[in-house]
Amino acid sequence: METNNKNKNISELRQDIVTGEWVVIATARGKRPGDLAVKSADTSGDISKCPFEDPFAEVEPLLIQLKEGGSDPKKDWSLVVLKNKFPAFSEGDCTIFEKEGPYTKTGSVGYHEVVISKEHGKFIPDISLDDVCGMVRAYHERSLEMSKDECVKYISIFHNHGKEAGASIGHLHSQIIASSVSPVNIKRSLFGSKRYFEEHGKCAHCDVISFELEDKKRVVFENDKFLVLVPFASKIAFQMEIFPKEHRSSFATLKEGDIRSFAEALQIALTKLRSGLGDPPFNFFIHTTPVKGEKFEHYHWHLEILPKTSIWAGFELGTGMEISAIVPEDAAAFLREI
Repeated sequence: METNNKNKNISELRQDIVTGEWVVIATARGKRPGDLAVKSADTSGDISKCPFEDPFAEVEPLLIQLKEGGSDPKKDWSLVVLKNKFPAFSEGDCTIFEKEGPYTKTGSVGYHEVVISKEHGKFIPDISLDDVCGMVRAYHERSLEMSKDECVKYISIFHNHGKEAGASIGHLHSQIIASSVSPVNIKRSLFGSKRYFEEHGKCAHCDVISFELEDKKRVVFENDKFLVLVPFASKIAFQMEIFPKEHRSSFATLKEGDIRSFAEALQIALTKLRSGLGDPPFNFFIHTTPVKGEKFEHYHWHLEILPKTSIWAGFELGTGMEISAIVPEDAAAFLREI
């Protein structure tokens, strides 16, 4: 492919090979990585009013992890999983659909759980790697349990950090939602990866991993099992993705022996993000295949980290095309050296 030198000083359009989406890399804005540092997330909430300090007060935990050597769950817990007090999805009958004029509606059937770590005011970069492993293990165990329900089609595992990212409680926690429908974004991603596989005879993300490990420009961190990179077509500045190096279509296939490597990659990525950008709000979520239906062997599960380094305005809302003000290669180099 030829390079058009006439365009070297203007912003770029980059296309995601899986979704086909176009992203604007606004190089013309001339920002440097450090320019996007933001105020630290608010961790000064009153511990006496935190509802997660006594998770046993109102409901029975679905899962409890104890500190090493601990025996009393109420005193020695390190992590618990609870039903969300205000669930977006609840258990029910997923076969009931209603029509209202041209519209169709159904109940929000599924599960909504909260994964709570014990120490108030500490976040993933602050806790031990063993505790991060415990979080990942809880994600995996609870998603496997939810998948046994015939109504469950997709399981979303996500984490909000900071008020601007939707965290209403300043205590380390993640959420798991199991729904009776597959989200549109997931369907688009599955369709794109299938199209790529049919055209090229191989997994799109495996192609990305192979190229990025050789090219190195967008690699932030790697260990024996996982790769952290800034995507070529980053949706926002400092977006990161964590991929298993071995082809795996579903998070459900995560092996016990891989949990520590995954937890290490996640903790290091978030530590670099905080150190480099002043603890920005962020969201991370796991993209995986639906629980039921066809086999999606062409897909490659991964975790996405999206820091709140920009705000959608008229252009983004009107077109669905994001504008990222930092060149992905520069963002990766900045994070890699932290």
